[in-house]
Amino acid sequence: MTGTRRRLLRTLADADDPVAGPALADALDVSRAAVWKHIEALRDAGFDIESGADGYVVRAVPDYGAAAIEFGLDAPYTIEYHERLPSTNDRARELAAAGESDVVVVADEQTGGRGRLDRPWVSPSGGVWASLLVRPDRPPAHAPLFTLVAAVAVTRACREAGVDAVIKWPNDVLLAGSERKLAGVLTEMEGEADRVSWLVAGVGANVDIAATDLPETATSVRAAGGDDDRRRFCQRVIETFHEYRTEPASVLPAWRDHAVTLGRRVRVETPGGAVEGTAVDVRFPGALVIRTDGGERVVHAGDCEHLRPA
Repeated sequence: MTGTRRRLLRTLADADDPVAGPALADALDVSRAAVWKHIEALRDAGFDIESGADGYVVRAVPDYGAAAIEFGLDAPYTIEYHERLPSTNDRARELAAAGESDVVVVADEQTGGRGRLDRPWVSPSGGVWASLLVRPDRPPAHAPLFTLVAAVAVTRACREAGVDAVIKWPNDVLLAGSERKLAGVLTEMEGEADRVSWLVAGVGANVDIAATDLPETATSVRAAGGDDDRRRFCQRVIETFHEYRTEPASVLPAWRDHAVTLGRRVRVETPGGAVEGTAVDVRFPGALVIRTDGGERVVHAGDCEHLRPA
């Protein structure tokens, strides 16, 4: 979508009343004929734009796609949409290498989705497969914070859709009362000694997917009885990610509020061996504190398993 068309949509989204053609032309610094061409292109893309004596007003928005997600989005990101991609994270990495920033790569379907430890991630049409490319002014050691940010954003989106979602450390979003996965996060970055060059937070959320199309260990917003509007779900993930990205001090309290891991007995497989005990806290920038028989251990990364009570 062109920058002019994007600004036109934003102008219409921000307006409480119809916007006249001359006013749009002035705001966009284009001719009235150009405004009309952009309006027609948006109609062809599925927007129901009504034109009357008072001007233009959007009556309905397409179900999904770049323009649909950007319309009314309360966060300064550009959407790059694809019907099908091997991996949104891989595409975001390509954009990072080209110097881009504040872009969200979205795919209707992924053919090579992956989670942590390169585990395959089933990514059919109906999910929200999105990777947020940002360039935070932070040292690489702070990168795990953005994994927590993304997990909180997805959990909030699930809850606003009517599904009781919780976070399993560090980044799995589960249906409360079960171990069935609603979503996951895969964060990748490149950095120098003192700063992050770029960071990609990849989100895979099962939204409008039938339970029969998912592994037995997973579920979806739709299967859990929630609102399966992918457009709004994707917008809320992006908006909440941006909110916490700009207010990092509020990330850990929000993560704790949604965490199901704290207070549970866990086993975390780390490069140095398994750590088993009770998870008692999470510390900046995302480390799990585990109370073991030998005292507290701080785990920065690992594969976390919730254990049954002794």
